[in-house]
Amino acid sequence: MSPIITAVLIMGALGLCLSLFLGIAAKVFYVEVDPRIEEIADVLPGANCGGCGYAGCSDYAEAIVTKNEKPNKCVAGGANVVEAICSILGVSASLEERKIVRILCRGDNNNAKRIFEYVGAKDCYAAIISTGGNKACEFGCIGLGSCVEACPFGGLSMGENGIPVVNEDLCTGCGSCVNACPRNIPKLFPASQKVAVLCSSQDSGKAVKSVCKVGCIGCGLCAKKCPEKAITMVNSLPVIDNEKCTGCLECVNKCPTKAMVALIKVNKEEKIEEKAHAA
Repeated sequence: MSPIITAVLIMGALGLCLSLFLGIAAKVFYVEVDPRIEEIADVLPGANCGGCGYAGCSDYAEAIVTKNEKPNKCVAGGANVVEAICSILGVSASLEERKIVRILCRGDNNNAKRIFEYVGAKDCYAAIISTGGNKACEFGCIGLGSCVEACPFGGLSMGENGIPVVNEDLCTGCGSCVNACPRNIPKLFPASQKVAVLCSSQDSGKAVKSVCKVGCIGCGLCAKKCPEKAITMVNSLPVIDNEKCTGCLECVNKCPTKAMVALIKVNKEEKIEEKAHAA
């Protein structure tokens, strides 16, 4: 028998043995996968935004089936996705209240003081590390758009004045922009939130005035004038209790720097009716 034929036979035998070994190993080590995981993964939007708290849609799908995770945590998919997941699982659940991101800084190019012209990388973290940012306010928005780049749904864009602009129709409340900001400027609020102070500064009033025209000066006038006592001052900033807030906008009207703003339109006739009912 020639050496070539011998080599071919040996290689063929080895291949057959390895095939048999792999076949046996596949059966021995086979881990059954619940088919519902793939079904749920197919239902999820596939954005991998992390809004559910997991690294991606497939991880969330697996957690729903194997860890009894709540089926209503996909903020990007909305009510239709929750309904589809519940149908697969044979359970019922409702989507939690929608959240919308708000930009807690109004210190744009016209209102906030700059201490130098920044010419580095277009990244907020890079600016913080290299120069600390070019705003005199150390709590203000860097304005380089890292949050905009992080949004997988196009819910943010950079305004001409150097501050991110939120598109409420496109914002899913996934929180990607929140995680991308080194100064915690974007923050998620319930869609029902009526008012908010769009400022992150914890400096004293005098210090704020020296660097920004529209910053919160911590005067507490909003808290004092709120008829529902829905506002408390924490670290020189107003914190609104959305459950107590009726949307009377007294705080908005009294704010001397206009840092407190209305987030939703309030129907005055509805408010009058609510107060009459409460009485």
